[in-house]
Amino acid sequence: MYVCICNALRQSQIEALVREGLRCEKQIYRRLGCRPQCGTCLPVARALIREAAPQPA
Repeated sequence: MYVCICNALRQSQIEALVREGLRCEKQIYRRLGCRPQCGTCLPVARALIREAAPQPA
C-alpha cells in the first residue's frame, strides 16, 4: 500500500526501516532521501511506525 503518494513511499518500506531501528517519520524520510510534501501521509506513517515497532517485554 502506498502511504505517501508524493514520494511513492510504501507501507513495506516503512515497516522494513522500523525493523532496522528507525522510530520516527523524520528518520524514515531522511533515510529514503526524501521529505513529506503535502503532509497527508504523516498520521498514517506514524500509526504504521507504532504498529511495527517492537513492544517492550
